[in-house]
Amino acid sequence: MEDFLAAPFWIAVGQIILIDILLGGDNAVVIALACRGLPPKQRKQGIFFGTLGAIVLRVILIAFALALLAIPYLKVVGALLLIWIGVKLMVPQDDEGHANISTSDKLWGAVKTVIIADLVMSVDNVLAIAGAAETAGKHQLPLVIFGLLVSIPIIVAGSQLVLKLMDRFPIIITLGAMLLGWIAGQMAYTDPALKPFVSPDKAWEYAAAAGGALLVLAISKLLQARRRASGVDPA
Repeated sequence: MEDFLAAPFWIAVGQIILIDILLGGDNAVVIALACRGLPPKQRKQGIFFGTLGAIVLRVILIAFALALLAIPYLKVVGALLLIWIGVKLMVPQDDEGHANISTSDKLWGAVKTVIIADLVMSVDNVLAIAGAAETAGKHQLPLVIFGLLVSIPIIVAGSQLVLKLMDRFPIIITLGAMLLGWIAGQMAYTDPALKPFVSPDKAWEYAAAAGGALLVLAISKLLQARRRASGVDPA
């Protein structure tokens, strides 16, 4: 019980919720597109079962990810991917992925579309959430489930509000991207293959995390500057 009251647990919960809101904003769009062809009475059912299926599938994927992160050098690879995801969050590319989301006039067809689309788009979420959960020590999977259960309804019910807040306060996106860099730094530093070469002192781990956050910020600012210089709008 004491583990659930400890600060690292609740810090990790906050990280998971923020990550899922920032990286999972497309979920609400996918659900709306997939269920738009359903009769009005079935739309709520489509949204509920599609979201439930997506949550279950994501928990399973994260459980595998937590186990795989124990393999040497995989954390380093995961950290590099998170750096890229963080940069992509700050310097988004043109995305036409939603054009490929098909609608359905059948309930289970719409549910299947939601689950498959979420699976395709959830690689970044899974990796980032697994990295955040590791910092909590014990009870990683219950932590993941709790974080998802809190964040998914926020995404589905409040996606428009979240998007408006991000548009009005761009600092939210910057802090979210730097959070991914922070987690990436921690992941790389705690890779089993690097254990003989790094200090177990937590201060060095936090320094690596801070380095990851600053790296995401620096790369993003550099890319934004290049876009401005080439006449491309970086927003």
